Amino acid sequence: MDSAAMEIDGSVMEGGGQILRVSAALSCITGTAIKITKIRAGRSTPGLRPQHLSGLQLVSELCAGSLQGGSIGSTDVTLTPGKIRSGSHTADPQTAGSVCLLLQVALPCAVFADAASQLCLKGGTNAEMAPQIDYTVKVFKPIVEKFGLNFDCDIKMRGYYPKGGGEVNVTVNPVKELQPITLTERGNITKIHGRAFVAGVLPFKLAKDMSTAAVRTIRKEIKELYINIQPLQEKEKACGNGNGIIIIAESSTGCLFAGSALGKKGVYADKVGIEAAEMLLRNIRNNGCVDEFLQDQLIIFMALAKGTSRIRTGAVTLHTQTAIHIAEQLTQAKFTISKCEDEMSSSVTYIIECHGAGVTGSNLSQGHLTPHRFCGVLAVCSPPFSMADTGGWTQHQNDPRILQAGPTPNRVWISLIAGERDIINQEFQIDED
Repeated sequence: MDSAAMEIDGSVMEGGGQILRVSAALSCITGTAIKITKIRAGRSTPGLRPQHLSGLQLVSELCAGSLQGGSIGSTDVTLTPGKIRSGSHTADPQTAGSVCLLLQVALPCAVFADAASQLCLKGGTNAEMAPQIDYTVKVFKPIVEKFGLNFDCDIKMRGYYPKGGGEVNVTVNPVKELQPITLTERGNITKIHGRAFVAGVLPFKLAKDMSTAAVRTIRKEIKELYINIQPLQEKEKACGNGNGIIIIAESSTGCLFAGSALGKKGVYADKVGIEAAEMLLRNIRNNGCVDEFLQDQLIIFMALAKGTSRIRTGAVTLHTQTAIHIAEQLTQAKFTISKCEDEMSSSVTYIIECHGAGVTGSNLSQGHLTPHRFCGVLAVCSPPFSMADTGGWTQHQNDPRILQAGPTPNRVWISLIAGERDIINQEFQIDED
């Protein structure tokens, strides 16, 4: 199967786990077999770590697929997807690996299942080098739901480094297709709020110190708003010891920005609060409509949506550029990045625009259809594939799984070979432009 798989270089650009997550999710959704090589080649410990392997295994289970090379330290893996399945799925890396990164790889897949899916994600809820669960729920969720999807997060247990032990149950409701989004008007900052927490044996004073330092830092630049950062003691819903803070700013147009930080041994609590506050202020100063951490997380949904999405950002991150690179390899989506000419702003901003692939549910990806005697429909469905009696149909020149037929007025029937006997028929509307 390797010879038929699309090869993805896992060492390019960001060169880390993000390539795995975006590639695996799009493989699952489009039905494209992939071989990822040189995984994390530039990292101090190359190859798959437990959290990466757990994410790949979760995707493979979601799409009834086959995963080859799936072991700790492996630098090459091949994923051959099947049909996306709803139901209950569990991922547990047995470490403090981020549950939010597990959600990043699983959510786009579950959205295209035939019914609701329940994901039980275990590990770290507030982990380094990853979004905190509070960010996922309070910032990522309300923005990504603008694409038309819907999911709920139930935080059963918070888990911290090094033990992990956290658990988040996610219910994902399926959609037929994703809608494009436009986030280009920032508006004014109208609200700033957050939480500073301690868990386990750590004293409550740390939470108060983080909150006080963060508020003091923000007020140096934003004096007109009330800033509410609540200090909290996590008790029954926490595994292990940890402390951290997340601060969220809301704008008059519904944009959301965040700054966050986690406590470390030997680092004073006020330093943690200042770090989060400075991160938030940096994202506000950037004058974009999404913060530096949401940018790349939206790319896969822009690629899958039907229509044109546009988001305004500050400097385009390497993670975002990497996500675009992978999305254009595995879908028909096309991205452009243009610099904004705004004399009123002191910061350089960019518009990321995407003409989405218009993927629909049940592993079927609909490309752009145009009137033609034999309408070439770019679409994919689940392997394994085999040749079948075409009965007078003409096979698509770019994909032998897809059969063609001359359209009736403004409509066309296509058939997709999905196994030895299965042929999936689908009727499409033909675009007139």
